Amino acid sequence: MTDAQETAADMPLRTTGGTPPDDGGSSAVGTPVPLLEPREGIPPVIADEAALAEAVAAFAAGTGPLAVDAERASGYRYGQRAYLVQLRREGAGTALIDPVACPDLSALGEALSGVEWVLHAATQDLPCLRDIGMVPSRLFDTELAGRLAGFPRVGLGAMVEGVLGFVLEKGHSAVDWSTRPLPEPWLRYAALDVELLVDLRDALEKELDRQGKLDWALQEFAAIAAASPPEPRKDPWRRTSGMHKVRRRRQLAVVRELWQTRDRIAQRRDVSPGKVLSDTAIVEAALALPSTVHALAALNGFGHRTGRRQLEQWQAAVDRAKALPDSALPQPGQPVTGPPPPRAWADKDPVAAARLSAARAAVTALAEELVLPQENLIAPDTVRRLCWEPPKPADTDSVTAALAGYGARPWQIEQVAPALVTALSATAKAKADQEPS
Repeated sequence: MTDAQETAADMPLRTTGGTPPDDGGSSAVGTPVPLLEPREGIPPVIADEAALAEAVAAFAAGTGPLAVDAERASGYRYGQRAYLVQLRREGAGTALIDPVACPDLSALGEALSGVEWVLHAATQDLPCLRDIGMVPSRLFDTELAGRLAGFPRVGLGAMVEGVLGFVLEKGHSAVDWSTRPLPEPWLRYAALDVELLVDLRDALEKELDRQGKLDWALQEFAAIAAASPPEPRKDPWRRTSGMHKVRRRRQLAVVRELWQTRDRIAQRRDVSPGKVLSDTAIVEAALALPSTVHALAALNGFGHRTGRRQLEQWQAAVDRAKALPDSALPQPGQPVTGPPPPRAWADKDPVAAARLSAARAAVTALAEELVLPQENLIAPDTVRRLCWEPPKPADTDSVTAALAGYGARPWQIEQVAPALVTALSATAKAKADQEPS
């Protein structure tokens, strides 16, 4: 049993209490305290170059980690750009920056490049921060830290309440952050999101260290900071909700044409694609293959509020797809670059299916021992790839090399390699025993 396993087994996870921001003492476990106002009040929104330059100087002169958050307008605007950036650092206080008025924050990013940035669910905010010139060289992800520490609820509000004993204001996470001017209650909410982020980071660091998992977390954080931006998704139209109903190639062509038409309109109008046309409507039109605007208008999603001109543009998209030659129609499904879906393994390769079942059981048992989610212990796709084409022989060295090749971190390999070697070896032996001598 590893140190982390012994700690997880012997000591219950601390999920309440903590230190209040200012009093320097320890808070007793009890009723959580509502956090209603930022310590220095709501700062003015930085919306010009002079104010931004002052903020850059102030935060560069600050000390300790930098708390960072960003608000997007998902569901309202096209894309995932940031509409508000919140920062907090010891010695600089809190800053709220309007990245619409100040779209280039590279000077701020450069001034803070050597500082550890503290984010909650970092992979959600890093793309929009990167777009405005803010890229951390070091980071601490409080959500991921909570997962590794075994917390059952890892939302920011739940973590602040469970670890520090404070209740954050709720209710503004899904508002339209592209609104200008931003209402004061929204700004208060935004400022409070970074108010205790460094306090939470410090408490989680201690908890991870107590459990013997701090080095694991640091490896994960380093991997996130070093990761390249993801490649654009191929054929994004295939992710239309309800696509499982669409089976014929001509119908797939209608989905593709409607999706691409909707995307162009949404981008031009800077609105969420779902506000232009719903996925449900796209799938309904693909299944029905309407021949006229009247027939299209009768379908779910093309109701009475859809104007004649809009109906004509959607019908034109359907007609374009219907006019394509067979050679130009999309193929069903996407090209598979890795193993087939696990549900198909039993038919394609029963031995591989047995390997996967044994490996999954081993990973599940180990994750329970270590008190962390299975997907954080090892990526499910990594397990599938290993089981579909296992190294031969499947010994510790070869499995270690395979896992590293799939991007597993050293701590993950150290934990899972022995269990996976045992699982692969057991299924190999079972296969050998079944073969005629």
